[in-house]
Amino acid sequence: MRTVVVGGGVVGVTTAYYLASQGHEVTVIEQRSQLGQDATGGNAGLIAPSHAFAWASPQAPAMLLRSLRGERTAIRVKPSLDPRFIGWGLQFLRECTPHRARVNTLAKLALCQYSQRELYRLADEQGIDYDENRLGALYLYRDDEQLELGMRKMGLLAEHGQEIEQLTAEQVVRLDPAFAGAAGTIKGAIHGKGDGTGNSEKFTAGLAEVCETKLGVEFRTGVIATDLVEHRGRITGLRTDDGLCRADNYVIALGIGSPFLSRTVGQNLPVYPAKGYSLTAPITDEKAAPAYGGVDEATLVAWSRMGTFLRVSSTAEFAGYSRQYTPDDFANIFAVARELFPDAADWDKATLRSCMRPMTPDGPPIIGRGHRHENLYYNTGHGHMGWTMACGSSRALADVVLGRRPAIDMAAFKVRSFRR
Repeated sequence: MRTVVVGGGVVGVTTAYYLASQGHEVTVIEQRSQLGQDATGGNAGLIAPSHAFAWASPQAPAMLLRSLRGERTAIRVKPSLDPRFIGWGLQFLRECTPHRARVNTLAKLALCQYSQRELYRLADEQGIDYDENRLGALYLYRDDEQLELGMRKMGLLAEHGQEIEQLTAEQVVRLDPAFAGAAGTIKGAIHGKGDGTGNSEKFTAGLAEVCETKLGVEFRTGVIATDLVEHRGRITGLRTDDGLCRADNYVIALGIGSPFLSRTVGQNLPVYPAKGYSLTAPITDEKAAPAYGGVDEATLVAWSRMGTFLRVSSTAEFAGYSRQYTPDDFANIFAVARELFPDAADWDKATLRSCMRPMTPDGPPIIGRGHRHENLYYNTGHGHMGWTMACGSSRALADVVLGRRPAIDMAAFKVRSFRR
């Protein structure tokens, strides 16, 4: 059975692995010259089921309104007349009820937990080095009241298997002395004991090597997929700028590009980009650099240690498909990094990048077979959780392709259409 996977990020490469390990002859089409260069390469590095909350929540509309008024918020919106953004935004707002937020959060949590287990199993089995850290993650709070609210919010996840613990500022410092300089700033933290961190770009490269050398997967980089060819309910080919690819099955794992390719055969996916910003700085003092990854819950700035570097990331900006950025876009990230870890890294030598996270309005990604074509499948829309969700999503998708029942309930991840 021959399968073409379109997209060479961590989701596309894990999809290729699970299908190839079950005997499929797999070709991966990636438009960039290297694998894992967009959201895979620019994320915060957290492997964090404890951060699986759906963005569409009762609190989200107020944050979006503050952003429209010009306030600095972690989720920013630039007003646009783009019909796709307007339609996506209306769907997002419809999901901001307590009931829908709970349903979507629990669906994401189940996938994250399953995926984390798969990631660790796969990495151990294949011996992939990706700067992994399985210590957990720290969610810092600067206000006692917010810490208590955070614990109540985390209670939903604790009821469904996540191990969490409330810590005082002093306990945070004892756990990780790198936070000693911030002890006067933070009031405490929630320790997500089951979380971890790792370099998803490094993992993707390592897994791709396994795919290529052990499983015979073909990676065609620098090739742009333009449209799909259909005939009587089946996809019969994928047109690219390097010719026509033919296969028995086709999987779209193209991140923010997924809707454009799917629309060539009539499937309008509700996926829209949320631009994120990250910096990566060389560590200069091992003791001053945090061993634990985590999130400053007041600013939603996240960090993780990647070998000899410290990755710091924040912001979800809905501003269309532009990847451009200015130094001001990183001002808050630098400020928090220098405040929490002033001596940890050479912040003046940090490399800056933006990435595009493929967001669905409700939160759960789109995984499975489409309704219009019997051999076209989707694995996309993972938003800011793609690194955490990749292995679980891809194993579940492979099970669907192979006609097996996945280990998790797939109802929340069904292929859905863009609604105006």
